[in-house]
Amino acid sequence: MNTTTKPGPKPTAIPRQQNVRPRVAVSSCLLGEPVRYNGGHSRSRFLTDTLASHVDWVPVCPEMEIGLGAPRPTLRLVTDGGVERLTTKDGGDDHTAAMLAFAEQRVAELPDLDGWVLKSRSPSCGPRGVSRFRKGQPTDRRGTGMFAGRLMDVRPELPVEEEGRLNDALLRDHFVERIFAYARLRALFAGAWTPRDLVAFHSAHKLQFLAHDPARYRTAGRVVAEAGNRPAAELQDEYTELFAAAFAIRPSRGRHVNAMLHVFSPMTDDRPPRHRPAPRHRRGHRRLRARRRAARGPHGAAAAPRQGRGHRLSPGSDLLRAVPPRTVPLTAGPRPMSG
Repeated sequence: MNTTTKPGPKPTAIPRQQNVRPRVAVSSCLLGEPVRYNGGHSRSRFLTDTLASHVDWVPVCPEMEIGLGAPRPTLRLVTDGGVERLTTKDGGDDHTAAMLAFAEQRVAELPDLDGWVLKSRSPSCGPRGVSRFRKGQPTDRRGTGMFAGRLMDVRPELPVEEEGRLNDALLRDHFVERIFAYARLRALFAGAWTPRDLVAFHSAHKLQFLAHDPARYRTAGRVVAEAGNRPAAELQDEYTELFAAAFAIRPSRGRHVNAMLHVFSPMTDDRPPRHRPAPRHRRGHRRLRARRRAARGPHGAAAAPRQGRGHRLSPGSDLLRAVPPRTVPLTAGPRPMSG
C-alpha cells in the first residue's frame, strides 16, 4: 500500500515590482538654498547626503515665488475671528491672497508627486505646530502654514513630513517607506494597466499592507477582485485612497508579527521534507517573531517585512539602492531660485 504523502501546493511567488524613483517636493532651504527670510538656509543632511541619491527633488519656496526676496520681512500667521491671514510682522503687508493663489497653481502643476518635505514651523510651509498671533501677541502653536495647509487639503493622500521629525528614526522609516510605495503605485497607474497588473501589485504589497492596516488590506482585496467589472478610473481612485490611507498608519509590533506569520505559514504544511525550511531556519524564525513581540523602544516596530524579510529604512540601509542623484526642474521655463 502506497502511503506517500502528496505534496501540498507551493506558496505563490511574490511578483517583483519595478524600481521607481520617488518624486518628492521639498522646501528649497532644506537643500541648502539661501532663500530663508534672513538670507540663510536650513540644510538637512539627511535629505542632501542620504536621501538625495534615491529620489528626484522638486524644490519649492512659496515665499520667494510670490515675489518676496531674501532677506525679507518676517511673516506671521495672524488669526482674528477664526480667519487666518499671512502678514508681515508689523502687519503692514498682507500676503494671504497671493499665497493661496500660488498654492492652487503649484499643486496643479505638480500632479505626479510622491510626497513633500517641508520646513518646520514656517508660516507658509510648516505642516504643524506653527505659531499663530493675535493683536501682535502669540496665541498658540497649533497653526498650519498657509501653503502647506492648502496642499494637504488638495492632496490628502500624499505623505507630508517636516525635516525636524525626520531626525526620529521611526518617523523617518515610515515616511521613506510611504514615498517609495506611493511611487510604485503611481508608476502602475501611469501606464496602460490591466486587472492582472493590479492583482500582481496588490499581491506584491501584501505583507506591507498587513503590517500597516489588515482591515484596509481586505477591503482593497475586494476592490481588486472587481477589476475588469468596473470603470478603470473609478477603481483606480478607490484603490489609491485605500492604499494611501493604509500606509499612513504606522506599523505596530503585533501587526509585524501577523505579517511574519503569513510568511512562515506556507512553509509548515505537509509538503515533502525537501520543500520545507531547515530546522535551524524554523527555529530562527520563531526567535525573530519572539523578539518582535518583546521589542521595546523606538525601533520596536521596524519597517514592514518585504519579500519575506524585515528591512529597515534608515540611512545606509541596503533597501535604498544607490542611483544617481537628480533634481527635477519645476517647469520647462525659467523660474526664480526657490526654497
